[in-house]
Amino acid sequence: MGVTTFAAIYIGSYEVSLKVFEISGKKRIHTVDFVRSRVELGKDALYGQPIGYELVDSICDMLHEFLRIMEGYKVDDYKAFTGPVMRSASNCLFVLDQIERRTGIRLNLLDNSEHRFLSYKCVSSKQEFGRMIQESAAVVNVGGGELQITLFVHGEVLTTQHLVLGTMRLAQLVGASVRLDHAKRQMKELVDKEMEVFKAQYYQNRTIKYLILTGDYSLEVMRRMDKNLDNTTVDAQKFSGYLKRLEKKESAQIAEDLNISNETDVLIIPSLILYRRIVETLAADAIWVPGIDISDGIAYDYALSHRYVKPVHDFDKDIISAARSLSQRYMSYSQHIDALVEMSSLIYEAMKKVHGMGKREKLLLQTAAILHDCGKYVSFANAPECAYDIILSSEIMGLSYRDRVIVACIVKYNTYLLDDYDEVSDVLDQEGYLIVAKCASILRVANAMDRSHKQKFKNVRASLKGKQLIISIEAEDALMLEKTMFDAKAGMFEDVFSIKPVIREKKIYL
Repeated sequence: MGVTTFAAIYIGSYEVSLKVFEISGKKRIHTVDFVRSRVELGKDALYGQPIGYELVDSICDMLHEFLRIMEGYKVDDYKAFTGPVMRSASNCLFVLDQIERRTGIRLNLLDNSEHRFLSYKCVSSKQEFGRMIQESAAVVNVGGGELQITLFVHGEVLTTQHLVLGTMRLAQLVGASVRLDHAKRQMKELVDKEMEVFKAQYYQNRTIKYLILTGDYSLEVMRRMDKNLDNTTVDAQKFSGYLKRLEKKESAQIAEDLNISNETDVLIIPSLILYRRIVETLAADAIWVPGIDISDGIAYDYALSHRYVKPVHDFDKDIISAARSLSQRYMSYSQHIDALVEMSSLIYEAMKKVHGMGKREKLLLQTAAILHDCGKYVSFANAPECAYDIILSSEIMGLSYRDRVIVACIVKYNTYLLDDYDEVSDVLDQEGYLIVAKCASILRVANAMDRSHKQKFKNVRASLKGKQLIISIEAEDALMLEKTMFDAKAGMFEDVFSIKPVIREKKIYL
């Protein structure tokens, strides 16, 4: 392939940036230029206030400058995104409309899950990543408004948690009028409170070997450290000790030590405090800073979608392992879960010509099958509603908020009658509603097959014959309960697909 020049525009909580890349077969993804300007949207937007016209003017001025720079580089394509901070602003839609009308740039609005996943995708492309997560690792992405922690053990996702702790949020919480030493103490107390709760909930007696850290100024700190024998990581205690020494200095001194041009940046000290508290709380052996940001993630995602690069990490596996960890946390019955995932996947494949869905929708169905019983941990009587709330409130790396809404609705309508679209149009678009209807009807039939949770069947096969879905099974025990529930659950399947599911049983005598 030739060389494609690509640009990533990103508007975050405290800056607007443009990164220009060259994407080629040999060099893969190479950064050509990086331009950034401080525009502090987070001062107001993080707390739901409107973004003022002065900030909109500043953003538009910078975007016009970015357009001139992209023209100079003869950029072949570009993508423009803005993060969760814009979504938090009370006048978000008006600001997006004004920016597009004044600059011609349409900003894609990312929710927190999508934002973190873009950065994570790029980190996972590095050779070191696969080696580290196979042992144990915590991936920590620090932003202006929040941070995300994902724990890996033996290559499996243990949990992904979103903490409302960011560098700009820390700086604002302590206020600008207090003394610097008091501000530092308050920041540490705020971070420690949240991190200790996270550790108690998800860390317990675990030990993590690697901490993979991304965020502003992390790379500058890393460059000042002596590398370990693998020439990639630094010793966690040395990293923490160096941060502690930096914290005692003024911002100008820190900027000089780290070779940072903006010595008046109010986010330098909050960043260092946050990093040190994370390092000391998670107590990893070694630190790796891959040196990527959201713009690198945008470029990598673009290269993946256009097949300029090949994926080196299985993101679907991450979603499934995260869902299984969440299911185990809420004590779902694992053998029934395994049987349900297998059965629903079998029916899904047999119905491919009818339902018209693809690989992604199958993944959402499997995720719903894994999580369908988690609500019983809270309430047996109201399990579907509880499961719905749990899924929407849980971060699952690789699933956007829209994806989680679809999964939650599949779980809900596995038990309840499907509402008319008008009744759920506030949470589902038409495409999402159809996915929910199709997947929930498949899940209902699959769930009825193992209603006793005893896995009475084996050698299950499913095939489409005319207007019937024939499910052939071998069973050792009587299937009275399963057949009764199957008939009761088949109605929705027929309504959605105009196909009647039928069980054909072969009795096995021992």
